Amino acid sequence: MADQTRPPTTELLVDHLQDLVLKTQDVKELLDELAEFTAVAPTDPATAFCSITLIQRKKPVTVARSEDSAGHMDETQYAAGDGPRLAPIRQQTIVHLPDMTVEERWPGFTAVALEAGVGSNLSVPLILEGEAEAGLNLHSTRPHGFTSEDISLVETYSYHASKALRLAVRISQPAEAKAHLIAAMESRTTIDLATGAIMAQNRCSQATAMKILKIVSSTRKIKLRDITASVVASVSQDPSVRTHFDA
Repeated sequence: MADQTRPPTTELLVDHLQDLVLKTQDVKELLDELAEFTAVAPTDPATAFCSITLIQRKKPVTVARSEDSAGHMDETQYAAGDGPRLAPIRQQTIVHLPDMTVEERWPGFTAVALEAGVGSNLSVPLILEGEAEAGLNLHSTRPHGFTSEDISLVETYSYHASKALRLAVRISQPAEAKAHLIAAMESRTTIDLATGAIMAQNRCSQATAMKILKIVSSTRKIKLRDITASVVASVSQDPSVRTHFDA
């Protein structure tokens, strides 16, 4: 849980974000912490809540939120393909809706926001690497809920939060790459073992054994890795079992 105090200086913002990167176990946990911490940044944190939008492969999704009430508003915009969540990300600029009761730019979103008790909105982009794009979305339950100081603070915060998020992603990549490598090696080992078992039982070449596995996978509509795992499991349980397939 983020500290429920508003950091008064950029230095404290940076320190807090560095602490988040160090203490969180993965990127998802960091995003959750960012959403909670951002929600208490405004002058009146009691009226504010936050969500984080991620666009990957052109598909937007809410990856973190400080309160569940942000979810329906997000989904409304994603379905429409436009709104104050998406505009800052696409245009790389701040979008401020000071008073929902007179806002006319996104009527579909405005209606849902007012129904959810939102009086004003502030959205800023997060600068990531690669094809992914993201943004911070702040909501206040009252009109004009964000002061000029709040906007300046959130803009500064989003800059440093972007750097923290990029760092967290880089840190997580070696572990993910290692996990993928181990999975690939295990899959390759299983295929080799299954191929060897079929070669021994059917007295055929490696190419023929592999062809048999692929034919069985195709005709039974079962993934090759599942077929090979089944072969290895059957041989492990009973070495005398024959692994002859009728394709």
